Order: sequence, then C-alpha cells, then structure tokens
Amino acid sequence: MAKVAFLGLGVMGFPMAGHLAAKGHDVVVYNRTFAKAEAWTAKHKGTAAKTPKEAAAGREIVFCCVGNDNDVRAVVTGENGAFAGMAPGTILFDNTTASADIARELHAEGKKRGIDFIDAPVSGGQAGAENGQLTVMCGGEQAPFDKAKPVADAYSRAITLIGGPGTGQLTKMMNQMCIAGIVQGLAEAINLGQRSGLDLEKVMSAISKGAAQSWQMENRWKAMVEGKFEFGFAVDWMRKDLGIAIAEANRAKAQVPLVALVDQFYARVQARGGSRWDTCSLIDLLQKA
Repeated sequence: MAKVAFLGLGVMGFPMAGHLAAKGHDVVVYNRTFAKAEAWTAKHKGTAAKTPKEAAAGREIVFCCVGNDNDVRAVVTGENGAFAGMAPGTILFDNTTASADIARELHAEGKKRGIDFIDAPVSGGQAGAENGQLTVMCGGEQAPFDKAKPVADAYSRAITLIGGPGTGQLTKMMNQMCIAGIVQGLAEAINLGQRSGLDLEKVMSAISKGAAQSWQMENRWKAMVEGKFEFGFAVDWMRKDLGIAIAEANRAKAQVPLVALVDQFYARVQARGGSRWDTCSLIDLLQKA
C-alpha cells in the first residue's frame, strides 16, 4: 500500500480519491474549498490538508485532478504547491485534462527537483470515476509509470503509457474530438428517426448491434430521445477540452473542420442555458430548431 495525496475533489477527484482509500492506500486530500476535503474525510478513511504542499509532504505519489492549466500550476508550483512538499524520487500523477504544454513544463520543472511528472488525463466521465472504471492515457517515463500504475489501478479499468511528456494530453484531445463527431452524428440520426415517427427502441436495438455501435449510442440515446440532459459530462467541460484540441491542431497545422463546427454547436447550447447539461444535449438544437 502506498502513501498518496489527492489534490482536487470535484465530481471526478472525490470518488477517485475514495477508491484509493478503499483499496487501503494512506490518503491525504486537498481541495481549494476546505469544507469539501472535510466532507471527503467524513466519508472515507484519510486526512485533509490545508495546502497542496502540506498534502504532498511525505507522500510517494501525488495525484491531481483539477480544472485547467492555471489550476494545475496553482496546486503544483509556488511556495505552497505540491512540488514544494515533495521529495526527490516521488511522482506527481496529473489526471487533469489540460494542454500538452503544461505537461511538458511541469515534467521539466519536476526533473530539476528529482520529481517525476506523468500527465494522465482520464476518460469515462463522472460515472467512470464513481465506478472505478476510468481509462487513463499517460505521458512520461516508463519507470515512474510502472510504479504509479498499480496504485492508479484503484480507479481505472485501463491505463496506457502512450509516450513521452504531453502524449497523454494529446491522446485525450483525440478522444474528445472523436466523441464530438460521434455525438453530433447520433443527434442528427435520432432527430431524423423522431421526425419520421420510428420506434426508437427498435431502431437502437437494431443499429447498436452493427457498425454504428458506440459507447455514446449505448449510454446516451435514451437521454437524447427524452430530452433529459441534467447529468453527465457538462458542455462547459467539453468546450474547454475542444478548445485545447483546436489550439493544438492549429499549432500542428492539422485541419479540424468538424471539431470546430461541433464546438460552435456547443456554444449555442450554452447560449440556451445548457452549460451544465450533458454533451448529448447537442440534439436540443435539432429537436427545438
């Protein structure tokens, strides 16, 4: 069992840290709002710290799952950041979906301190975090990855080292790009079926067993048909992720016309008040056109 810290107790981090504690690891948690850390310790075995530095002190692995690049810097760097409390030979395993730039930056800074940094964004959403079934895409070096993986297995169903620093984040960008296209296609198909008066139960039973099958189809078609979106992976989060992907694509001179279009569709969902709706709410633009 490992001595670990977990920084960030949002809808993803709270259950992820809980799985680590449930597996018997010695867990110290930190959250910007300390009441959330206290709520976690009331539910799980572990302790709460007032700063990332305090949480990281004496820990072998520090996990992190916050909002964006600036949030990662805020909890990792500075006099009260995690790096300030970590000893040489320890690992910072960052589950935040952020840019490849921040991953490379913190990997380089960690090296100066003798600390290993692994960018390890996750896929699977809130349900995956709660069920301990996340897919983790990692960038970094083999030895620290091999050390961290058995611990991170507590909240994961698959963990893959893709390559060097930043490659985990690049892989997550590709993941989100694929989802955006699939959800838009699914929304258009379901809208056609509804307007044509088809029995969607029968339709989905048929096409979900063929080449059109996808996780999104299996897990989101009912919500799309019913127009119920108050759950899941928020549109705000998807727009953040697609923004990162589009910026990286522009730098790589990779064309992403479909992703750019779907991003604008999500902007329209936000304008309708759907910022916290699940990403399958793209169909709302078609159902209420």
